[in-house]
Amino acid sequence: MARIRWLDSLRAIPAERWDGLHDGCNPFISHAFLAGLEQHGCLRPEWGWTPHHLTLWRGDELVGAVPGYLKENSHGEFVFDHAWAHAYARHGLDYFPKWLGAVPYSPVTGPRLLARDDDDRRALLHAIVEHVQAAGLSSAHVNFHEAAEDELFDDDWLQRLDVQFQWQRRPGWECFGDFLAAMDNKHRKNIRQERAKIARAGIGFRIVHGDEASDDDLRAMHGFYLQTFAEYGNAPALTLPFLRHLAERMPRQLVLFLAMQDDVPIAGALCLRGGDTLYGRYWGGAALPGLHFETCYYQGIDYCLREGLQRFEPGAQGEHKLARGFLPTEVRSRHWIGDPAFRQALADWCGKERLDVARYARQLAAHSPFKP
Repeated sequence: MARIRWLDSLRAIPAERWDGLHDGCNPFISHAFLAGLEQHGCLRPEWGWTPHHLTLWRGDELVGAVPGYLKENSHGEFVFDHAWAHAYARHGLDYFPKWLGAVPYSPVTGPRLLARDDDDRRALLHAIVEHVQAAGLSSAHVNFHEAAEDELFDDDWLQRLDVQFQWQRRPGWECFGDFLAAMDNKHRKNIRQERAKIARAGIGFRIVHGDEASDDDLRAMHGFYLQTFAEYGNAPALTLPFLRHLAERMPRQLVLFLAMQDDVPIAGALCLRGGDTLYGRYWGGAALPGLHFETCYYQGIDYCLREGLQRFEPGAQGEHKLARGFLPTEVRSRHWIGDPAFRQALADWCGKERLDVARYARQLAAHSPFKP
């Protein structure tokens, strides 16, 4: 007989047991990443993140899990449900706390129902619904799950779709020149001009993995991260000890792109490397023309081409990415709503949203920078 345990920390689970539930290709669901957020001050109660992980056991064997959190707000989710919360409030109901299966602060598609077979994955979903009902929570949410997991959710789990901009390697692309050659003249010329501005400014790049990064490198990158959040008036979640943790525990998966001028770092991008994918996460630096595009996009594409990676996901939102070779890609989430009346109303809302997203994706695809 399988049994369910809800955990308020990953400390209770050895890393090898947790990581035995997935193939290791997605760094964000690794024990090192998730436990590091907990251990190094990134999940603060005032930001609404309380670890509440679902685990499935047979005897002493961990056979399934979902990284999960009790949420008191929608901070750091990137699947925006503020309108839902407001609707609940107008009817005198509490939307929070809710339960969320996701990776904090990371709008990155990946497996969410961690198990070796679909029967155990369905058991995890059943346990989520039972827990929401028993605990009196408003809802459960599974954000940025893989398309292959779609068939596991029944119709009571509402589907939401959105669009991100992602780079996909094409056959025959061995270097940046091959990538540019596939573009129409206008976009190819624009990228060359942007890169030339950076070169004329005397800016070069150091690319270091976690085991190559000095503490000064990590401090510089964290400083750039803090700068960006300050400029947008947002509260930074990631701490310098967490970056040090990533460098130590994920030494070849952490990748820093540091822009250097006169041997001084002036900008940086923090990425994580998966099995065949580079994930762009955070950036910051000097306000120089073209520096953001070079640091966050072109250096990453160059890296993927050199390293044989197939995909580059540079983060959520940003139509400006389209002109730089990042095409619209569908991302998804699922939502179980406890109140039957709200569930029906939101089902209609989600259906309309999916149509709007599909229309938006078609409009974007018509403006591809690549030659027909």
